[in-house]
Order: sequence, then structure tokens, then C-alpha cells
Amino acid sequence: MVFAYQHAGTNTFVPEEWARDLLQQFDPLLVWASRLVSNRDYEGHIRSRGDVVHVNSLVRPTVGEYTIAQGMTAQRPETVDQEIPISEADYLQLLIENAERVQVAAGNFGSPINRQMVRALAAKADSFMGNIVSDSATAFPDITPTAGGIPASLYSEILDMMLALDESDVPEATRYVVVSPKVKRYLIEHPAVANAAAYGEGGVTANGVVARLAGFTVASTTAMPVGVDIIAGHPDFATFASQFNEFREGMSEKYRADYVDTLHLYGGKVLRYPGMDTKKPDNTWDESKPTKGIVKASVTWPV
Repeated sequence: MVFAYQHAGTNTFVPEEWARDLLQQFDPLLVWASRLVSNRDYEGHIRSRGDVVHVNSLVRPTVGEYTIAQGMTAQRPETVDQEIPISEADYLQLLIENAERVQVAAGNFGSPINRQMVRALAAKADSFMGNIVSDSATAFPDITPTAGGIPASLYSEILDMMLALDESDVPEATRYVVVSPKVKRYLIEHPAVANAAAYGEGGVTANGVVARLAGFTVASTTAMPVGVDIIAGHPDFATFASQFNEFREGMSEKYRADYVDTLHLYGGKVLRYPGMDTKKPDNTWDESKPTKGIVKASVTWPV
């Protein structure tokens, strides 16, 4: 769809360009809904709230022992369906008082007001996904450090989380640890984090990343779920499906300006895996039990 403007230099407007710019600004603001914590493998063609993305899991077949007397017994592949509901619909509407300036000079979504609108959308989606991840995580006992041993206690807890993921055969590559700002404040006092370059890879990057340490990416966010201070896991276990669509353009009834708006449609889910989770008789996964691929802990802070 093409909209015409009065100036030859801006006589075409392609909504797909706006969508791409919005996503570029949106993604670096995310932590829980970023690819650091959640995969984007199942977005598909999302068109409206209420859509459902289906994910099939292949149940691991049983290995048999061959004998001449018994021969072989064939097995049929068995799959279990999981549904990711697209339950959320947020909107972004921009009022363009000078379409030529926005398109040519300032760039799409480049103004401070527009950036704040994108931040608001990102914050809402990220909090939503943070609660999805936390609600299905395996809870560790509360951490109760002494006043003088906070950094060591926090670091030791993260190592225990690493061990729990190891024992559950969670893949080592691309694991993450997300911490609250208060945990971050004390954790960076520990030599292994303060001198992360000596242990892994240091440096602050996008999506709230503090450091990379011993195969884990350590990130921090203010969007921690209520009552949780540390969450560790692997992005294969949570999925975030998101799409900006239904761009509209028109003349404002109130102002001498044009508007452009879009809907942000999204949903999230913690996925279950054969061999790790329990299959129910109706051929679905038992989601009442927490996943072993994500673990969480709270801190009882010393007075």
C-alpha cells in the first residue's frame, strides 16, 4: 500500500519500512522478551489477538535391544501439541504534523516523543514475558546472606543454579542469568564478576547485559517479577511471539496532521520437553509442574 505526499521527494510511503524501524528500536529495550531469554522460533503469521501458535514436540522413541529371536518392533512417531496464545494487543499511534520532515529529515520514529512511546510498549511486553518465565520456573530456597557476605552468597547461588541446569541436561550454550538491580549492585563486587574478562567476557551490551561469565550471560532489569531476584535458564524453554501489524494512515480529526498507528500483537509461553516434563493422558504436557529448564530465587536482604 502506497500513500502519496505533495512533494516529489516524499511521494511514497511504505509501511514495511516503519515496521522494521520500530522493531529495531523495540528489541534492544527488552530483556525477558529478548532473544537472550526467549526464542522467537514460532511467531508465524500473527494477525489478531486470539490467534494461537501451535508447537509440536516429538516424544523420544524407546531404544530396543536387538536379538535374533525377538527381532525388531517398530514404533510410530509420537508428538505432543503445545499452544502459544496470542493474548495481548497493544497499540502505538503517532501524530505526524510534518510528514516530509519525519520521512526525510528526522527519520521514522526518531523524535524523543516517539522513542518514549516505543519504550512504553517495550516495558509492557517485557513485564508480561517476565511473569510468564517466572511463573513456570523451579523455585530455589530463599537466599539469606549475612551483611558482610552478600556478594559471595549471590555468586554461590548462581553457581548452584548452573549445577541444577547441568543436572537437567539443559544445553550450556546461550544460558542466561537475569538479576534485579539490587542483586547486580552487590554481585559486581565479587571478583569473578568485577573481573569478568579474566573468567569469560566482560562488557555491557544491549538488552541489559552486565557481563558474560563462565558460559552464562548475566543481565539486569528493573522489570523483575514480584518477589524474585534471580532467574537463570536457557532461551529454548521460553518463547515470545510478537508482531506489529495493521498499519493505518489517515487525517486527524482534531489536528492539522496525519496519524499512523499499529497494533503490537504478542504472546508467550514456557515450553515443555520430552524426557524432562510429564505427558498427560490427553497427549498434552502437565504444565502444573515447574520446568527444569528455568530456575529462580529470592533474596532475604539483611537489615
